[in-house]
Amino acid sequence: MQLLGRQIVLGITGGIAAYKAADLTRRLREAGAGVQVVMTGAAARFVTPLTFQALSGRPVRDSLWDRQAEAAMGHMELARWAQAVLVAPASADFIARLAQGRADGLLTTLCLATRAPIALAPAMNHAMWTHPATRDNVATLQARGVRLFGPACGSQACGESGAGRMLEPAQLVEALGPLLGGGALQGLRVLVTAGPTREPIDPVRFLSNRSSGRMGFALAQAAAEAGAEVTLVSGPVALTTPPGVQRVEVETAEQMHQAVLERAGHSDIFIANAAVADYRPRHRAGHKIKKTGAALSLELVRTPDIVTEVAARRPRPFVLGFAAETRELEAHALAKLDAKGLDMIAANPVGRPGQGFDSPDNALELFWPGGRQSLPKAAKIQLARELIALLARHHAQRDPSPHARERTHRRTQDTG
Repeated sequence: MQLLGRQIVLGITGGIAAYKAADLTRRLREAGAGVQVVMTGAAARFVTPLTFQALSGRPVRDSLWDRQAEAAMGHMELARWAQAVLVAPASADFIARLAQGRADGLLTTLCLATRAPIALAPAMNHAMWTHPATRDNVATLQARGVRLFGPACGSQACGESGAGRMLEPAQLVEALGPLLGGGALQGLRVLVTAGPTREPIDPVRFLSNRSSGRMGFALAQAAAEAGAEVTLVSGPVALTTPPGVQRVEVETAEQMHQAVLERAGHSDIFIANAAVADYRPRHRAGHKIKKTGAALSLELVRTPDIVTEVAARRPRPFVLGFAAETRELEAHALAKLDAKGLDMIAANPVGRPGQGFDSPDNALELFWPGGRQSLPKAAKIQLARELIALLARHHAQRDPSPHARERTHRRTQDTG
């Protein structure tokens, strides 16, 4: 267990989602972690400190002006004690104050003073979450290395619906483990593509496919669980971003091409799972095409081959491609593995009922130069975890990329 014996500061800020922090405290303790709860004054208006004292087994800390605790510089003691700081829920106000570097309360002060990794689980109204000020504050914190767990989409206490729900306690416990290190992909940067692309015909119509994005999102989640820093470039799908994953949303093949090439040079592993359109209309009509004849002809042109371009780079990341096939699975997969210069390819027979596109389950045939392995039908998250474990072993056999070697060298210097 990654949390066994770990020391977690759980920060709780003001918001109705504070009630979930009680269950989160219990689950962290069950996972073997020591939990020190730090509450803001606003949080105590929603749930009492006594609740968290009973669940954590420790007195709750809530003030910089606690005479007994601060006699020994208690906020610094907490900052040094923490092996990770998780703020759940993290309100818009707290995110803003942390982005500004303010030290006007115990929780903000210890976040500034600690060297432990910090993660935030945002919880707020969807309009507040999408407000430009909040987006700027989040971007500032992420640039400083603060991790974001969520938020999720769904119904909210205000009666509205959208992005801004705090992730469920079980999801947060699962996401926290990799933050503490020790995963098979710890210290690596993983770039994942997922979902379909849409190629516009006119302002209301487009060419696309049946990809739901579930497999790509599962792979991003599994890579994050394994300790990687994950960027997910996603086409238009109705899925929640996995905890700890940075999401980049695109629509067309060209947009995905640009987003991937901007990031591939900084990645150690590239997982090309997206079902990118092979062709797009040469011309997009400026207005809706009216039904005027018995037939309509569209001239299509090729879209960029993203995975081939990334695989041709020197130096380049470890490249895992995907092949969705309806016949001659092995022959087509091996041909793509060779023609595109991939390190590994995962082929799935999408023509079979109950697996592949738009299904929660899948089955994969994995091929690499000189080897193969079958992953039988299972839930996509289970397959993703098995595939990431296999990929990590193969990646470890390669010479690391220059930026991976540089990060390893820096870590060695920091701990030496």
